[in-house]
Amino acid sequence: MSTYKEIIYEVRPAAVARITINRPDRYNAFNARAVEEMIDAFHRAGWDRDIGVIVLTGAGDKAFCTGGDQTAHDGQYDGRGTIGLPIEELQSVIRDVPKPVIARVAGYAIGGGNVLATLCDLTIASDKAQFGQVGPKVGSVDPGFGTAYLARVVGEKKAREFWYMCRRYSAAEALQMGLVNAVVPHDEIDAEVDRWCAELLQRSPTALALAKRSFNADTESIRGIASMGMQTLSLFYDTPESKEGGDAFREKRTPEFRRFISK
Repeated sequence: MSTYKEIIYEVRPAAVARITINRPDRYNAFNARAVEEMIDAFHRAGWDRDIGVIVLTGAGDKAFCTGGDQTAHDGQYDGRGTIGLPIEELQSVIRDVPKPVIARVAGYAIGGGNVLATLCDLTIASDKAQFGQVGPKVGSVDPGFGTAYLARVVGEKKAREFWYMCRRYSAAEALQMGLVNAVVPHDEIDAEVDRWCAELLQRSPTALALAKRSFNADTESIRGIASMGMQTLSLFYDTPESKEGGDAFREKRTPEFRRFISK
């Protein structure tokens, strides 16, 4: 891609690439084009020998990312891929690029945004950040890294609580459960991210790449779970029960899922 519409790609001083989801009017929820652009940007930064660290963030102070844009979700999303979003590719490229990826979370990291923050190698949050899942509230789920890998990060019981209860958690709570690496006052997040980047740039790039691949090898089976799960999710998205979640969200009402359960 020669130009980006939904993201901003910057190379900051000292070999740091910053990828910003630039949809603040949608709380940085992503549509198909935004996902395609992020995939392109991660490949661009990940294989550029002049780049040592990649930072993923969202525009503005309200949200890091709130997942898939429900206005572009009518059964399936509006692009390519198993569910109309090439989300599996985006999740994979974050893991596959041989550079540390830092999630800079200054606001909401909800739904698919929470999954992205979880997948990044490191997560730095402001004290105004909030984390959580919403899938079962809108007739959806991330049946791969969003569930199985989350359980590796925060523990099985807490991961089930995330998905079953769809609650929100403060930055302090996220730090306590191991979902983030550091929490700082909101106006200090950029300085903190810069400090972490500066330290990483002092490390051996090859050693970091080997360490990342070693960590990933232990959870690589989740990629297969995700592939199978997304195929199943695509079938679920075409059901009246799932569509009720999206309809209710857009109509600002409480969904009535149970009326679609066969007696």
